[in-house]
Amino acid sequence: MSESSPVLPGTVADDLRARIIAQDEAPGTAITESAVALRYGVARSTARTAIDRLVAEGLLVRSAHRAARVPELSRADIADLFDSRAVVEAAAVASVATSGTLSADALAAHRALLATPAGEPFAETDIAFHRALVTGQPSARLARMHSALMGEIELCIGQVQAHSLLTAAEVAHQHQGILDAVVAGDAERAADLTREHIASSRERLLAHYDATH
Repeated sequence: MSESSPVLPGTVADDLRARIIAQDEAPGTAITESAVALRYGVARSTARTAIDRLVAEGLLVRSAHRAARVPELSRADIADLFDSRAVVEAAAVASVATSGTLSADALAAHRALLATPAGEPFAETDIAFHRALVTGQPSARLARMHSALMGEIELCIGQVQAHSLLTAAEVAHQHQGILDAVVAGDAERAADLTREHIASSRERLLAHYDATH
């Protein structure tokens, strides 16, 4: 990136986030200020701000006097993240079904997922769908709870994609069921389908973990 077009920390953070979700930066990889500054042609202060943002979001971890790293999630981490996510998202989707406030952003993300060709990356679109569903419901506290989990959840969704554990078509089909229940105003079914959708990813990722560790 040229020095004549200053790169903002948010731009660097967004690109790093995409690389981490896509597993281009594998779990355990160190993300140093100097390497980020060199890659993006930015000052170390800009690199530091971008890294700090991803640490705050849970997409990177950093201990004292050490470089930030992409988290290596344990089996217990994965199970706990999906279980916590299911509680929050099921409540959020039930609220959306009750209030009838379906987010236009969620519909747009769903359409984008339906249009994703087989074999093409879909994790970011999947993430956008779930974020939009939760932020579209009326409780700001529930949205904050979900946001606090999302960085690590995005790591899990990225692993599901990277290891081809679900296809875009399968995910879109599950999303369609949730949306149909929401539109019908069936809060209980919407919540149940949300839990089933999350459990599907959970079980496949845990099975992959068990097979590779």
